[in-house]
Amino acid sequence: MTASRFVVGIDLGTTNCALAYFDTGAGDEPKLQHFQIPQVVQPGAAEPRSLLPSFLYLPGPNEQPAGALNLPWAPNRDYSVGEFARNFGSQVPTRLVSSAKSWLCHPGIDRREQILPWKAPEGGRKVSPVEASTMYLRHLADAWNQHIAKDVTDHRLENQEIVLTVPASFDPMARELTVEAARAAGLEKITLLEEPQAAFYSWIDQSHDKWRDHVEVGDVVLVCDVGGGTSDFSLIAISEETGQLVLTRVAVGEHILLGGDNMDLALAHHAAQAFAAKGVKLDAGQMQMLWHSCRQAKETLLSKADLESAPVTVLGRGSRVIGGTLKSDVTRADMEKIMLDGFFPQCPPNAVPQRQRTVGLQEIGLPYAADPAVSKHLAFFLSRNEELLQQQTTGKKKRKKANQPAAVLFNGGVFKAGVLRSRMLDILNKWNKTEAGVRDLEGADLDRAVAGGAAYYGLVRRGKGIRIRGGTAQSYYIGIESSLPAVPGAPPPLKALCVVPYGMEEGTETDVPGQEFGLIVGEPAEFRFLGSAQRRSDTVGTMVEEWQGQIDEMSPVAATLEAPGKEGRMVPVHLHTKVTEVGTLELWCISRDGREKWKLEYNVRGTETVEE
Repeated sequence: MTASRFVVGIDLGTTNCALAYFDTGAGDEPKLQHFQIPQVVQPGAAEPRSLLPSFLYLPGPNEQPAGALNLPWAPNRDYSVGEFARNFGSQVPTRLVSSAKSWLCHPGIDRREQILPWKAPEGGRKVSPVEASTMYLRHLADAWNQHIAKDVTDHRLENQEIVLTVPASFDPMARELTVEAARAAGLEKITLLEEPQAAFYSWIDQSHDKWRDHVEVGDVVLVCDVGGGTSDFSLIAISEETGQLVLTRVAVGEHILLGGDNMDLALAHHAAQAFAAKGVKLDAGQMQMLWHSCRQAKETLLSKADLESAPVTVLGRGSRVIGGTLKSDVTRADMEKIMLDGFFPQCPPNAVPQRQRTVGLQEIGLPYAADPAVSKHLAFFLSRNEELLQQQTTGKKKRKKANQPAAVLFNGGVFKAGVLRSRMLDILNKWNKTEAGVRDLEGADLDRAVAGGAAYYGLVRRGKGIRIRGGTAQSYYIGIESSLPAVPGAPPPLKALCVVPYGMEEGTETDVPGQEFGLIVGEPAEFRFLGSAQRRSDTVGTMVEEWQGQIDEMSPVAATLEAPGKEGRMVPVHLHTKVTEVGTLELWCISRDGREKWKLEYNVRGTETVEE
């Protein structure tokens, strides 16, 4: 297959989306470029912006003038994505879809069901988390095709190699739904990449060859990524082979729904107290407005260091409200105090975050982390990986048996606040207690690093640049049907056989030891794949009988494995697995005499399946 001219990285973020690319037709050393994304910014006015806010506004009848939401490629648009959606939609939160990415990874709902906006009234317009994600990606595709591809078919976004990022802690279903959204937007050539790795790739690209001056053999780098919806932690170890530095992602944190959204809500509660002090009690709808308004105030303060306060507004209720609007301010001092004390408190290195809610009955909604302290979640992550950290750093000069990372790379819009970076670095240094301390790997573009790093990884896949060895981010299993007598209404139990252990390197393969299995050939059959980020100690051949709650089932593969003359028969086979260089799991079923073999493929970065 001919390589596409452009290598594209897309950050499908909770709060903002970004697109970066390399034009490989622009010379031997193409430079990273960030796409300026056209979007509606005012009724009837579309302008390019460096980010596409991840907000979808679904107006009611006659809520906007005719043509107000039109774009050059969409003359009859009846919805809005981006800046205007975020700004105007905050005044009508029951028509505003936000945090679709957080809903996309919510296991307690049907993520293909039209449920957003979450508290929209009956009869209002709604979309599913998958549809909202599709609309953001389709907007990027349409904008690219209008301004970059123009009339050149080969340059259209759907014809480019695209690296799409996801949180490292996304479960298999969330990854699958991300790919589903991309395909619905017309984007087929998709590779998934973990966001912390993308941030590190971006740092390498921006540092050029000087990145080697900032890390050394034995270092473990913490990528601390706190964005709009999640807190994501990864560890990348620095080792050496044949005189060259080697990067390996050695640990990934659990999925923590804790980020800028939570901080915006905390600011909203603070601002509500200011209104209450003036005798104004806000209702539930006004609190929703205030939440969105506080988000805008926070982002304004983070982006403009010279401002000491930013306004928040809420539409009033009743005839006594002058001008129909309630106004207040969020000061920088209050914002920093709330974020520092509430989300980044000082804590010991053995701190454990609260894991359970305290009330038996809870409102259905996003499963936010029970404990808002990012620092406690980080302490727990590092404690769980203490043995790994010691193994990586044992014998290193001045850092013998250190159980903390040597360096930290911050990512995510939350860390645009210098005071938060300083607090987190101070906490890490107090935990570290070594002469060297923890180094801050500076220079990251906190808004666009993930998109830029994703595009850089696209070049790496073509053999250019430095690759992070990550292996698989979870263990993978194939479902094995138990051999038991038939019971009416009770299908045979499914066992999970580990065929790829956690961290299995791309380009490696192994036999699955143990018993033979019966393979149905010559007729349609379903092969059930499963995955787990929790069970890291399972080895190839481990059979798990009680797997619910620890292992998640992924999309099955429906296949007819051809075997002329043996249609419908069960053939004894043993299994052999391989993870290819591009992240595809190959499961080979080999007959007892070795003369026949059948292959099933499962993409462990995306979720596409192939069989032959």
